[in-house]
Amino acid sequence: MQYNYKYRLTPDEAISNELLRHIDVCRQLYNHCLYELNESTDGIPSRYDLQGQLPNLKKWWSDLKGVHSKVLQMVVKRVYDNLSTLKAQKDNGRTVGMLKWKRPRDYRSLTYNQTGFKLKNTSGRTQLWLSKIGDVPIRLHREIPDSARIKQVTVKREPTGEWFAVLGIETENDASPKPENPKKCVGIDVGILSYTHDSDGFSVGSLDLSDERERLERAQRKLSRKEHESANYRTQQRAVARRHADLKRKRRDFLHRLSAYYAREYDLVAVEDLDVKGLMELPSNSRNRASASWGTFLRMLEYKCDREGTHFVAVDPRGTTKECSQCGVSTDKPLWVREHSCPSCGFEADRDANAALNIRSRGLDHVGVVHSDSMPVETALATGTESVPAKRVMEAGSPALTERTAQAVSE
Repeated sequence: MQYNYKYRLTPDEAISNELLRHIDVCRQLYNHCLYELNESTDGIPSRYDLQGQLPNLKKWWSDLKGVHSKVLQMVVKRVYDNLSTLKAQKDNGRTVGMLKWKRPRDYRSLTYNQTGFKLKNTSGRTQLWLSKIGDVPIRLHREIPDSARIKQVTVKREPTGEWFAVLGIETENDASPKPENPKKCVGIDVGILSYTHDSDGFSVGSLDLSDERERLERAQRKLSRKEHESANYRTQQRAVARRHADLKRKRRDFLHRLSAYYAREYDLVAVEDLDVKGLMELPSNSRNRASASWGTFLRMLEYKCDREGTHFVAVDPRGTTKECSQCGVSTDKPLWVREHSCPSCGFEADRDANAALNIRSRGLDHVGVVHSDSMPVETALATGTESVPAKRVMEAGSPALTERTAQAVSE
């Protein structure tokens, strides 16, 4: 199994300047590769043909000799990866242009693959050794598994000025086997008012980032009053970047904790197979949809379910809100109607809770689990919906985990 572990680097000024020099050489090589592709009259050469020119380039381009050979090869790979992305978008019917030359502010990372790096312990302090650069202090806030192999290291400088190393880790497939007949199953309906509403009658409120957004907007207004490209302008740019990073980190922390909870506590997790891109293109409320980061949450949930040995099922979302989870009769209801009331069987529930029950039923059908019509629908909703604010997820690590686990043991 492959994971990415991200760690903070704390280089001194000399090492930081050396990293910036290496990144700038990589940027110039990237632009040179684009020039070669644009000037080629015999079609686009293969990636390995372009990599084969690197030894000859070093003969007259002395700066390349100061950069590790694998780093230079990964620059060429980066060019062709970007070309593949453009081709995929073109094949999907989108109008695409050409790759553009990278400006210094657009190129902020370099990658070591397979060789040219290692972790060292110097006088009780962990250092990341990088070929042609030297030792860089690294903060290992979490241990790397003993059986793991570091296959790749990407060093990146964020717009805030902070340095990070992303270690590509490869481990043995130690995930627990997925149960053939899952017992603890849950359906999750995502939304804006309540971020998640599950089939166990448990909802988690959306993360309130209004204070962070206000600080970001205030920093952006200050930036607009600075003289463009002046020293004060660049200083304020860093302040804006820090506000953006603060928003991103708090949102991702919330999503990580919530997805980890569902992946660990259940044998099967069923969600809607949402077209997040299509939802973003709808004419209204796009800011709240973007802030919800549903696509990120579902991706996190999927890989964590694989890691924990939990079934992850994405079901067709059509009709999950309209259908009655008890009798299957569809009832149209506008968005502002938040309660489900079936005219056929009289079943009443929260709109999102009814959708979550339908999602769970479809997920069970997908994996072939036989379930009766009297699965704990009434019991799950008889006591009402238990709501938990997103702040509790951030503080406790998972929403009411201790309380729910204790209740399950007592029952």
